[in-house]
Amino acid sequence: MGTEHGQQPQSGGRRGHGSGDKKSKKHSRRKETYSMYIYKVLKQVHPDIGIFSKAMSIMNSFVNDVFERLAGKAAQLAQYLGQTTLTSWEVQTAVRWLLPGELAKHAISEGTKAITKYTGSK
Repeated sequence: MGTEHGQQPQSGGRRGHGSGDKKSKKHSRRKETYSMYIYKVLKQVHPDIGIFSKAMSIMNSFVNDVFERLAGKAAQLAQYLGQTTLTSWEVQTAVRWLLPGELAKHAISEGTKAITKYTGSK
């Protein structure tokens, strides 16, 4: 795995285990998911409805897949244009290519709103 995605490089053996530890517990790696954000949106849309963990897992996979496709398409576009950094234009164009009709319009609108809010807070 190495230093990808903010992980620290490991130096031999298992992390967190001392040389003399006989009864040390195994610690699993922290898994980052979109579940908190998916749940917040679900509650905005349908406040009285819950979600099973298997359904949440499917939704998380879906969000990861869409994010990967958008990033890949935006990176292809930037490479084609001879750029080394993604801008909002490449991301917007990737959204227009990958998402159908009205969904793309809403995604671009929400993205623009988020960027405006972020730059205004700085």
